[in-house]
Amino acid sequence: MKNISLEMLAKHIGVGVATVDRVLNERGGVSPATTRKVLQAAREAGLKRILPEEHRFPWQVEVFLSGNDSFFFRQLAQDFAHVANGLGYRRITLHKTFVPESQPEKLAQRIISSSKKRQALIVFGNEHPAVYEALKQCQLRSVPVITLATDLPGAARLCHVGINQLQAGRTAGIMMGRMVKGEGEVLMLSGREDYSAHRLRIQGFRDVLTQHFPSLQLREVLAGQEDRATITRLLEKALSQRRDIVGIYNTGLGNTQIGEALARHRRLGELCWITHERYATTRAYLARGSLALTLDQNTRQHAQLAMDLMLRHLEHGDAPHTYTAGKVDFILYTSENVE
Repeated sequence: MKNISLEMLAKHIGVGVATVDRVLNERGGVSPATTRKVLQAAREAGLKRILPEEHRFPWQVEVFLSGNDSFFFRQLAQDFAHVANGLGYRRITLHKTFVPESQPEKLAQRIISSSKKRQALIVFGNEHPAVYEALKQCQLRSVPVITLATDLPGAARLCHVGINQLQAGRTAGIMMGRMVKGEGEVLMLSGREDYSAHRLRIQGFRDVLTQHFPSLQLREVLAGQEDRATITRLLEKALSQRRDIVGIYNTGLGNTQIGEALARHRRLGELCWITHERYATTRAYLARGSLALTLDQNTRQHAQLAMDLMLRHLEHGDAPHTYTAGKVDFILYTSENVE
């Protein structure tokens, strides 16, 4: 095929002219498989122009994160941007989408829409049928998905990147049991139950205290739902009604509200408070001795691992182990090592 036009090349391959144009002019938005097909056909046809190198094709990757205002997701978004910038614009184009945790159907719709124009997705998502179905559609379109921070067991995903949430909860339970002297009740404050991360943290925490520290009583979980007003209301009620509280374990956001509630009830620094993530608020409470311990998930490692695993899959076809390849180690911080 000598002196072939773009129209003829597109017809020969079985794609649209716009697709051929995007590939040859490196505009992105075309799947890796189609890109390779276009470039191979152009080379075989002897198309008289300089063809782009396949490795310079910018991968279109979209990251879906929680739209709540917690430190973890604000920092995670920044870390993904830093990692992508380090790879260069010719290697990857990063897109970030924030969806409220209370809207899994909206998240599912956005995932389906993005799977039609991106080459890969990294998703923090609810355990909801609509989200599972959206990931199945991604698989049918050969768009790989990595789940992030909270897993979606059994979903159509390439792998999961995150800490062992059950282990984190058990660690918090061990530390609570060893730090508290005497008997009393421990409050458990949890984020949304449709995220496996919160359920697993609570499960691990409860299992350890129930099995090894029977002197510490556990009641129902206070469902904060990642809402600060709800967290304040639940804590006010609990602290007003129960004077035998000796500990608080928080799996999600709301540490500012916990600190303020404890201060109002003159309990700040008196009971054992364990939470997650190291940031300005937890640093301050740790430094003052009001917070006993925080378990940090290491946002930068989440972003770096997720991007590395996804690029190795896109560029070399690597098939990572579901959990071990993306395992992130959490870090314990106290007043001694918080800075």
